[in-house]
Amino acid sequence: MDDSTSGSGRISTAEFRRAEEASDWRVTPFGPEAVFTAGSFSRAAELVPPIAASADRTGIQPDVDLRPEGVVVRIPADDNGVPASAITFAASVSQSAVELGLTADPSRVQSVGVYVAEHSQIDVRPFFQAALGYAPWGETDAVDPLRRGPQLAFNPITGDAPGRGRTHFDVFVPADQAKARVEAAIAAGGRLADDSYAPSWWSLASPDNHGVDIAAWPDASD
Repeated sequence: MDDSTSGSGRISTAEFRRAEEASDWRVTPFGPEAVFTAGSFSRAAELVPPIAASADRTGIQPDVDLRPEGVVVRIPADDNGVPASAITFAASVSQSAVELGLTADPSRVQSVGVYVAEHSQIDVRPFFQAALGYAPWGETDAVDPLRRGPQLAFNPITGDAPGRGRTHFDVFVPADQAKARVEAAIAAGGRLADDSYAPSWWSLASPDNHGVDIAAWPDASD
């Protein structure tokens, strides 16, 4: 069977992003994602059966978040990329949305991670796993087993990070939305702490010195 429909092959997220059929989708650290807006819960729910049918055909196991405002669909990714059939799946879901009168809105795609600073002699991950009901992910992170809450990363430190607080949020947005999000945050009272890694990400500080990184990575990466 052809990998494009069986899902047995892998492609990079950059290859996915360059596919014309996936123009409604953007890439976050957790996989390609699309948001299709709707005017009601029942309208949004109409997209679920086509998503399920496409998942059965392609072997994709998507995460689907259904709300009255619309549907968020994510194709899981890992260090080896995404299934080759992800492009076929994405194109099918987008076409079904068009047929149902739902509108893709890439500007609403985002994922959030929390980077928790910990002193080098203290392991705080077990506490956060227990308190949040999270599971370990790799050697340093923790995740919601149902992928609802933000991923946590635990970063050993030896002192205060200059210019802002130590624990911070990472907000991953589409590459074509990142600069506007940065400008909006600054206009809302934030300040630019570091732009040396732009356009991959910008480090901002809130008025009371809490940190937020606005990241176009990996949507901007080849």
